[in-house]
Amino acid sequence: MATLRKGRCYSKITGAYTRRSKVKSKSYVKAIPQNKIVRYDMGNLKGSFNHTINLISTDNIQIRHNALESARLVIFRRLQKLGNNNFYFKLKAYPHQILRENKMLSGARADRLQTGMSHAFGKPVGLAAQLKSGNVILKVDVNKENIKAATEAIKLAIPRLPGKCTVEIKKNSSD
Repeated sequence: MATLRKGRCYSKITGAYTRRSKVKSKSYVKAIPQNKIVRYDMGNLKGSFNHTINLISTDNIQIRHNALESARLVIFRRLQKLGNNNFYFKLKAYPHQILRENKMLSGARADRLQTGMSHAFGKPVGLAAQLKSGNVILKVDVNKENIKAATEAIKLAIPRLPGKCTVEIKKNSSD
C-alpha cells in the first residue's frame, strides 16, 4: 500500500498548473480528493466572548488538509475540557489547492511499468491551503478565565503544522 509523502514535499507554495495538451480531455484534473477536515466551526457559535486568540503564520506556507485536521483535533479535544459553551473555535484556512504526485516505481523491471518524466503531470493525492505571512490559520474566542487553557491548546498544535507560527491574544472591543 502506498504511504503518504513527507510534508516538506508540499510545504512550499507553487502556483496552480494546468497541463496543456493537444488532446483536450487530458488538460484537466479530473478528480479532486476528499477533504479530510470534518468541521470548521466548533463550540458555542452564538456566544459572545471577551478575548480572541489567533494562530498566525509567519511564513508563506502551504498546509495540507491532513495537517489542518490533526491540529484541529488536538485543539478541540483540549477545549472540550472547558465545556462546549465556553469557547468558539473556527478553522480559517480552507484547502483549495490540489496536490499531485507522479508516482515512480523502483526495483527490478520497474522501467517497463512507468513513463518516467515524459507524462509527469501526476495524479491528485490531496488538498492544501495556501497562506501568506500574517494570515490567520485558526482562531479561538474565550472569556478571560479560559485564556491560559486555550493558549496552551493552540501551542500544542504548532508542531503539527509546517512553517513557523505565532500566537496572538486580542481583547474584543465589543464588550
